[in-house]
Amino acid sequence: MSRPQRGEARARLIEAARSLVRHKGYAATSVDDLCAAAGVTKGAFFHHFASKEALGVALVEDWTAMTGAMFAAHPYNSLADPLERVFSYLALRREILGQPIPEFSCVAGTSVQETYESSALIREAAWASISSGFEHVRGHLAEALAMHPVPGVTAESLAHQFQVAVQGGIILAKASGDPGLAREAFDHLERYLRLLFNRPV
Repeated sequence: MSRPQRGEARARLIEAARSLVRHKGYAATSVDDLCAAAGVTKGAFFHHFASKEALGVALVEDWTAMTGAMFAAHPYNSLADPLERVFSYLALRREILGQPIPEFSCVAGTSVQETYESSALIREAAWASISSGFEHVRGHLAEALAMHPVPGVTAESLAHQFQVAVQGGIILAKASGDPGLAREAFDHLERYLRLLFNRPV
């Protein structure tokens, strides 16, 4: 194997972890698997990470930064109508579902499902990641509700429902092998929002 340049090994390990965790899960991915996939030695692994758990935390934090930057940079953020931003966000989520299931799996969601009781550190990183997604859509929903108030409905509660659709849809897709079930979750969420805000197609 070619020896990675100094400073490159950490990035390669995180990239390898992202793929392996999405395909195999956190528990089924060993340090040996990670080193082989990244093309680095165990010495390099433990130089950068004190443990597999430490890599798990770094992986989720990297995922949070990567996905946060992607959603923040998307053109829908510049739309004048906050509801149109929300519908465009859902359209992007549907577009992402066109990839193979492991490629649209959420690293934070996958990791926390396996480690929520065994690793407080990974659980906390995953909650921060999922909360980041929640906060992104909450801002648009808050603007929409300010323009079109709906009694008894808050931006927080609606943003939580978005995460239910995202994470739940991915689980249904994984269990069934059918990404269409995740797409249905987004379709139903959009129908609900259109009814809630009286915004027909």
